[in-house]
Parts: sequence; structure tokens; C-alpha cells
Amino acid sequence: MDMLARLQTLLELPSENEVVEFKEAKNGYDFAKLGKYFSALSNEANLKRRSAAWLVFGVKDNRQVVGSNFRSSRKDLDSLKEEVANKTTNRITFIEIHEVPHADGRVVLFEIPAAPKGLPIAFDGHYYGRDGEALSPLNLEEIERIRAQVGTEDWSAVVVPEAALDDLDEEALAVARRNFKSKFPDKASEVDGWDDATFLNKAKLTIKGKITRAALLLLGKEEAEHFLQPAEAKVRWLLKDHQGNDRDYALFGMPMLLAVDKVYAKIRNLKYRYIREGTLFPEEIDQYEPYAIREAVNNCIAHQDYTLAGRINVIEHEESLTFTNLGSFVPGDVRRVVMEDAPEEHYRNRFLATAMFNLKMVDTAGGGIRKLFLFQRQRFFPMPDYDLSGNRVKVTLTGKVLDLDYARLLARDGGLSLQEIMALDKVQKHRLLDADEERLLKEKGLIEGRKPNFYIAKPVAQKMGQKATYSKNRAFEKKYYLDLICKAIEEHGSLTRKDIDELLWKKLPDWMDEKQRKHRVANLITELRQGKRIENRGTFKESEWVLLK
Repeated sequence: MDMLARLQTLLELPSENEVVEFKEAKNGYDFAKLGKYFSALSNEANLKRRSAAWLVFGVKDNRQVVGSNFRSSRKDLDSLKEEVANKTTNRITFIEIHEVPHADGRVVLFEIPAAPKGLPIAFDGHYYGRDGEALSPLNLEEIERIRAQVGTEDWSAVVVPEAALDDLDEEALAVARRNFKSKFPDKASEVDGWDDATFLNKAKLTIKGKITRAALLLLGKEEAEHFLQPAEAKVRWLLKDHQGNDRDYALFGMPMLLAVDKVYAKIRNLKYRYIREGTLFPEEIDQYEPYAIREAVNNCIAHQDYTLAGRINVIEHEESLTFTNLGSFVPGDVRRVVMEDAPEEHYRNRFLATAMFNLKMVDTAGGGIRKLFLFQRQRFFPMPDYDLSGNRVKVTLTGKVLDLDYARLLARDGGLSLQEIMALDKVQKHRLLDADEERLLKEKGLIEGRKPNFYIAKPVAQKMGQKATYSKNRAFEKKYYLDLICKAIEEHGSLTRKDIDELLWKKLPDWMDEKQRKHRVANLITELRQGKRIENRGTFKESEWVLLK
């Protein structure tokens, strides 16, 4: 169905409903309220078993088309997708934003996807729904109804009747006992007196002496992996060079308790050296905190969706590590997990997570992810990158200080919150700030420039010894560039476009990319030409710019 026909179908509805909302929005609309409607309509579409919901701008409640100037350029509408994704669960955003030309004015149709099965959609950490036509918080019963769609069975807690104690690896069992005693020192004296069956029950790896999938995954012999099929109990380590070519690889299977150390042993955790301000002596640290590597691998094991029959990957680049596991990010929002530092109510593999906690593999108190951010902060390295698209979780740890890394210099100040540092980290990576992050950093005077090209603010640059960086990011006055072109033409008699590019290229702000620099130079030349200060006596392709007397 084309969008004009779709609009006509929506206009013929007797009234708004849980999955259709009309807004006049003639000249604009509050972003926060738009986001709330996104959450509400997405959740209601799930509950009503619809594939999508519709938010319509430029139409009154009585279905009269009045037209809307909301974000009148295509570029502004496309950027809205990213802005909404930054605030929603799993970065879910609009399927599409359609501009529909109607006889009575431009109508904007927001096509909103239904919340995925088992995953209610939050905006800015809050769940919304509809009470008739009114916007309201999504009630607890509806939240649980959506979450229950994935079923209550815990894959990891399923008993494997054919499996026995003989299918467990002796070395893994010994390590499990040692780790359990370390985790619970008050029980250490008892553990030595337990037989294997008792220990496995106490560590919550078995259920009444019966072998579970969790027990096999963590402690099972490699040849026992057939018990878990079609699930693939494998971690693949892959080494890539600076061009992205594969240099080496290894595959590690059950028991996963031992596989973690084998993966860790493969990773080249080299020394990184840099000089702190105020000293001539270099500081030497590991590229990656050992805890961070193990935490990331163990998180992949704990949260992998084994029903998808895929491998866990650890990809080692020259200056970064990437970890991937299949399945959605159950907590929904990484930023909320880091900032709230609170335990999650829901786990994909609760039985497995509990067993791994008892064996000192993961932290189920909710602090593991936050620790990854804090370790990077201590090194003045970029914050961990989370990509939650494609029904998988991808985490990247960078093992170096980025060029112009003012975020780490600010972190060294000690007075910045983790929230501020995470926002500044997006600036150093040239990523779009959402409205709250932009307001936070501007109120603190930490950034300058125009959206989306922010850079470190002048007072901070002077305080933190980055005066040169600031000057390279800040543009000169337009008159400076115009006079520079004219002076160079006067000195040499004429200049080609290539000459003018070379003259100005390094004097333009560092944040500009090649396309932006070319556009800027073209505008300066046009202004001089229209002001009758220069003219082209060559051709369009072979220009020869001279001064006019």
C-alpha cells in the first residue's frame, strides 16, 4: 500500500485507538513527548498483535488534515531515528518516517514497530502505554504480559536425563570446588567433605542430583557436547591485523569453566605507555584490565541465547577487543544499567547465571558492566562500545588513548560524574549527543561548537593543557580566510582550485571531514566572486582565479 492510500485508511478510522495517534504538530513537537508516544504505541502494537503502530503529524483529532512543518528537511527526519534510538530499549527506532503530500498540506507518518516478543519498549528508562486514547505509564500487568511471551522455561535449568557424573570433566570439577571455596570461605571446611553429587547440588549446578544443561556447559567433557545440540557450546577467538585480515584463530568448547582461561591466554594483553602531565617518566599499564576480559567472556556465556545455535566470538584487533553473543540485551538499556548500578530483575539463563556466580565467574549483583566502564575510565581510555542491533550483543573495549583524547584528561580531573564522561566519550568518537547529554555538557561549559560537531570548550582546554587542540577545532573568522585567498593570489598572480584547497586545508577546523572542507572552500570562493574581488579566467575544470582591480 502506498503512503497516501495508507493515510487515507487511517483518516477513515472512526477515532484514534491504541495503535493510531493524530497530532496537529503544525510547526513542531516536543521530543520527550514524541518519545513517550513511541514507547506507548510500540507496546500497544505488541499487546494488540499488530506489526506496527502509527503516529500521524499534521492531522487534528477529528481527522482534518492541516499540514505540518515538523522537521521539514529529510535530513532532520532521518536524524530523529538516531535520537529516538539513543533513548529506547535495544535502540529500537522507527521502521520509517514517511512524508506524505496531501491536498491540504504535508503529513508526516511515523511507522512504529511493535515491541519484540518478550521485550517491552522503554523511552528514557520508562515504559509507556495507552489508556484508551490517553498516554499513560504501562501498567505492571501489561509489562509482565509482554515479558511472558518468551515463555518461562529457562534453557539452562533443563535436566538432561541421559547425562551422568561421568560426563563431567575432572579438572573442571576440581577448579569448580576451588572457586566455590574462594567465593564462600565460610563453607571451605565443609566442601572437602562433600562428594561430587553433593557439591554439584550445593553449587546449584544440578537439580536433586540430576545433570542440567548448565552443569554440562560449565563442567562437561568436550565429547559430551552432543547432549546440548543444537546449541553450540563454543567460544571462537579470532586475531585480525590492522587491515582486518584474519591472522589466527582457535576454537574452545566444553567445559566452559576452563575455556575462559584458554581464551584469556590467547589474547595479547600488551603494555601501553604514556606520559602523565607533570612528569617525564612514562607510565606503563596493561592494554586491558584482566578482570574486564574475563568479565566480558563470562557475560557472553551467561547471557548467550543458546536456542539460536550460534558461537560466542572474541575478536582481537591490534588496539581493541570485541565480544559477541547471540540474543537481545535483556536489561534493554546499557546506560541505565551503568548509571543505576542495580541488579536486574530478569535473566535469560537464570539457573546458569546463579551457578556461574557460585563458581566466581560472574557478578549477579549488577555491577559487572559498570566495572567495565570504570576500568576504562581509570586508564583514560574510551568507554566500552555496546552495539545491540541484529538480536545480538556486541561489546568493544579499546586498548589505547584516542587522538585528542580530552575525555580522559577531563576524567583525570576527578570531579566529573560517570554520566558526564560517557557523554564526553561520545563527543570524542564524533557520535550524536541526545538532547539531555547536550544540555548537561553545555551547562557545565565542557563543549562548544554547533550540533553535531561539538568539541572541547576553551576554558577546559586551557585548564587541561589542550590549547592547541581547541584552536585546531575552532574556525577562524571568515574574513581571515577571504583575505588569505586574496593575498595568495596577489603574491602568485593566480591560483587554481587545487592551490586554494592546499592553502586552506590545514587551517580549517579539525572536526571537518573532506566533504565539509571542500564545501567550505567552495563557499568562500563563491563569496569572493560574487563580491567582484576575484574572477576565473580558466575553465570550470581548469580554474585560474585572479584578482579584479
